[in-house]
Amino acid sequence: MNIGVFCSAAELDSVYTEAAREFAELLGKRGHSLVWGGSDSGLMKVVADGVQGAGGRLIGVSVEFLRDVARPDTDEMAVAADLAERKALLLDRADAVVVLVGGTGTLDEATEILELRKHGMHSKPVVVLNTAGFYNGLQQQMTRMEAEGFLPVPLADLVSFADDGPQALELLGA
Repeated sequence: MNIGVFCSAAELDSVYTEAAREFAELLGKRGHSLVWGGSDSGLMKVVADGVQGAGGRLIGVSVEFLRDVARPDTDEMAVAADLAERKALLLDRADAVVVLVGGTGTLDEATEILELRKHGMHSKPVVVLNTAGFYNGLQQQMTRMEAEGFLPVPLADLVSFADDGPQALELLGA
């Protein structure tokens, strides 16, 4: 599978980097390819290193204004004109999406992917890897959205939440 991963390009605490590395190594060992933002910094680098070190392929999708931090040793690299095109290319290349910890950019990517899924624009599975409870608040908010009628489809049809990398891949059937 080509597994799209949204995550931070920031340098993060080991609680996040170790979980991301474990997930990435599993992804690579199982023969999957990583489709990601193409950055060679922060958590994006940790994930790419883990996948590549375990024998997986790297498919990067950078954006013009971040070209200078794009990873040089990928199997494929596309450079989008802007963030909207980047998200579209990431989704197009991925068979499934996993959301790791991140900031506003990661949250933007995740909510857009969920909105497109809600409207039937794609049927690719989406899993949020909830490392150290990072996304507990998001899960609680989405549960409330479902309970109060804001979601036209069951939450379970939009997204799954996983506590660790093995569970995330299990939920994807990968």
